[in-house]
Amino acid sequence: MSDIIGNAAGEIWNYLDKNGATSVAKLTRETKIDEKNIQRGIGWLAQEGKLFIEIINRAETVSLI
Repeated sequence: MSDIIGNAAGEIWNYLDKNGATSVAKLTRETKIDEKNIQRGIGWLAQEGKLFIEIINRAETVSLI
């Protein structure tokens, strides 16, 4: 399971590095990672201190620090 989460975290990091701040909904659509693994990957990156998470117009948005 940690391989799946680690891979999701890597894909999320690469997407955000290329595209900048993105809503979690758009991140899920564009990466085609299922919602549970998106949340797990975000948690992984947040634990490592690599993400900034904020609410913009009622949408959870993530970006790299």
